[in-house]
Amino acid sequence: MTITAPSPNPPVLAEIRSELPNICGWEAEINRVVNSDRPVFLPTTNLNLAEITAGFACALHMHQPTIPAGADGGLISNLQYMFEHSGEGDNHNAGVFTWCYQRMGEFIPQLVAEGCNPRIMLDYSGNLLWGLRQMGKDDVLNHLQKITCDRQYQPYIEWLGTMWSHAVVTSTPILDIKLQIQAWQHHFAAIFGYEALQRVKGFSPPEMHLPNHPDTLYEYIKALKECGYRWLLVQEHSVENLDGSGLSQDQKYLPNRLIARNSQGEIISITALIKTQGSDTKLVGQMQPYYEAKTRQPQQIGGVTIPSLVSQIADGENGGVMMNEFPSAFLKAWREVGQNGKSGVVGMNGTEYLELITAAGVNPEDYPSCQAVNQHKIWQQVDLEKINSEAVESAIAHLKQTDHQFHLDGASWTNHLSWVSGYENVLDPMNKLSTSFHQKCDRLVLENPAFTKTPEYQQALLYNLLLQTSCFRYWGQGTWTDYAREIYQRGIAILDQIS
Repeated sequence: MTITAPSPNPPVLAEIRSELPNICGWEAEINRVVNSDRPVFLPTTNLNLAEITAGFACALHMHQPTIPAGADGGLISNLQYMFEHSGEGDNHNAGVFTWCYQRMGEFIPQLVAEGCNPRIMLDYSGNLLWGLRQMGKDDVLNHLQKITCDRQYQPYIEWLGTMWSHAVVTSTPILDIKLQIQAWQHHFAAIFGYEALQRVKGFSPPEMHLPNHPDTLYEYIKALKECGYRWLLVQEHSVENLDGSGLSQDQKYLPNRLIARNSQGEIISITALIKTQGSDTKLVGQMQPYYEAKTRQPQQIGGVTIPSLVSQIADGENGGVMMNEFPSAFLKAWREVGQNGKSGVVGMNGTEYLELITAAGVNPEDYPSCQAVNQHKIWQQVDLEKINSEAVESAIAHLKQTDHQFHLDGASWTNHLSWVSGYENVLDPMNKLSTSFHQKCDRLVLENPAFTKTPEYQQALLYNLLLQTSCFRYWGQGTWTDYAREIYQRGIAILDQIS
C-alpha cells in the first residue's frame, strides 16, 4: 500500500520496503512536514471556549511487540503468536484484542451519525501497526484510515506520536531516542499520509515514562521539539514543582510547562498535560474522566479564565474492563454529553484544548512550571551559576549514598517496577547493539545521507529499535529475555555485513 503526498514536492512513501516497515530514508522530507506551525484543530473545531465549564480528554494506548517467533524464527507480531497459540495463557483473547484495535473506526462514525460530538486520542506503537499489516488485518487499518483521513471525522480524532518500538526513555540509549521518535513519524506517514502526520502534535510516552536524569530528560524534550511535537502527556507523580513539592489539586487540570535543565546549564521546556493517578483501565474503561470533569470549575492562567481539563490514558485492549465494559461506557458517556456536546462539560482532544486556550489569550509562558521528580534534590546540591557535568554527577552520587528515596530510574504508570534494575542481561546487549549501530552507520550517513534509504540501514535500524522494546523486560526473565538475545544476535550479524 502507498500513500500519495498532498503536494507534488514530497515523494510517495511505500508502507513496506524490502519486506520491512518504512521507518527511515526520507528524514528531511518528514522533518519539513512535522515542523509546520499551522493550527490543527482551531480552523474546524465546533467548540466555543466561553461556553465550556470543563473538559475531558481520553487516550487509548495500543501495542503488541514484535518477536522472533514466526516460521523459521521470522519476525511476527505477538498478536499473530496469540492467534497461533490460543491455548497459552490469555491468548484466546486475540480476536477481541484485534477488534479493540479497530473499534474506534466503528464507534466514531456511529456517534457522529447520531449527532454526538465525540473525541478520542489514539496511540498505536509502530510494532502494532506493522504487525497488523503483516497479518493481513487490512480491515483494521482501513477503519483507522477512515477516521484519520476522512475530513468528516478529523475534528473528533487525534493521533499521538510515540516511540516506534515502545521503548522506555530512561533505558533507551540517548542517540536512539530521536531515532525511535522519527521512525514512528516515518511509518505513520507511509500508512496515513503526510497531511495526517502534520496533525500529530502530542506525544504519548510508552509506559507513561518520564526520565529524570537531567541530561536524558533534556535530550528527550529536545528531540520531541525538533520532531515538531508541541506537548507531552505525563503521569502526575512523575513530575514535581520546581521547589520539590507535588502538584496542587487544581494544577493537575491545567497545562504545565515541563522544564528540563541539563548538566551544562542549558534549559528547554515543553507543554505537559497531566494524567492523574488511578487505575488506568478502570478510569477510562468506565469513562471516569467525563464524570470527574463534572466536578471541575474554570481556572485562570495569566488572568484568562479557561476550563479545567481532565486527562487520562489507558491500554485500549488490555483487561476485562477495556475489552468488555468500555464500549458501552464510551457510547453512553457521549450520548449523555448530549447531541449538543458543545457547552458545559465537553470532550476535547489535547491539541484542540491547547489551541483554544492560546486563541483565548493564554501565554504558554504563564503555565505553572514543573520538572521531573527528584530533580529538586539535585539542583539543591548544585550552584546553578557554575553548573557543569562534574558538579551534577557529584550531586547525584552524593544523593544515591545519603538518600534511599532518591533514584534516576525515572517514573511511569507504576512505581513498583524498574525498567533498569535487574535487567542487565537485556540492557547490556541493547547498549552494545546501539553502540555498534552508531559506530557503523553514523559515519556512512554523514558521508552520504541517502544511505538511510538502503535496505542495509533499514534492517540494522529496525533490529536496533526492536531490542529496546519494553516488553523484553516487563514480562520478566525467560522467554522474553530469550527473544531479546535473539534480536541482539541478528542485529550484530547485520551490522557485521556493513562495511
